[in-house]
Amino acid sequence: MDIEEQYDKIFRFCYYRVHNTDTAQDLTQETFLRFMNSSYEERGEQLRFLYTIARNLCIDESRKAQMEELPEDYSGDGDETEDLIRKIDVNAALDKMPEEDRELLILRYMNEVPLSDICKIMGISRFALYRKLNSVKRDFIKLMEGGNLHE
Repeated sequence: MDIEEQYDKIFRFCYYRVHNTDTAQDLTQETFLRFMNSSYEERGEQLRFLYTIARNLCIDESRKAQMEELPEDYSGDGDETEDLIRKIDVNAALDKMPEEDRELLILRYMNEVPLSDICKIMGISRFALYRKLNSVKRDFIKLMEGGNLHE
């Protein structure tokens, strides 16, 4: 397992859960500290164990979550502004989704976690994961198009 690559992915996973850069960095560091200090030795399951630690820390932290706000003095050029608007739209759509659905999208599409590992992390079968993933993708697209989940 490449620790540097996983560090970035765990950070991204934590960030999209807590919406705060400093808190996500703290949670990521705590995840790796707990992972390194554990006696977990089962090979091939390290990634799942790492995400389980991160997920549990994020759940604990989510009770105190604080949204990071855009600085008032922000001014960017056209491309930066378009990227920022797209990120804001994605974050807004993710915020409207149930926590489990948001977590599934982050694991699969942002962090590219293998389906077999997601099944173990979330405690569902591969068939259930496929059905859930298709449903969550449809909901996300609907939200990105300005719709509502309950229409």
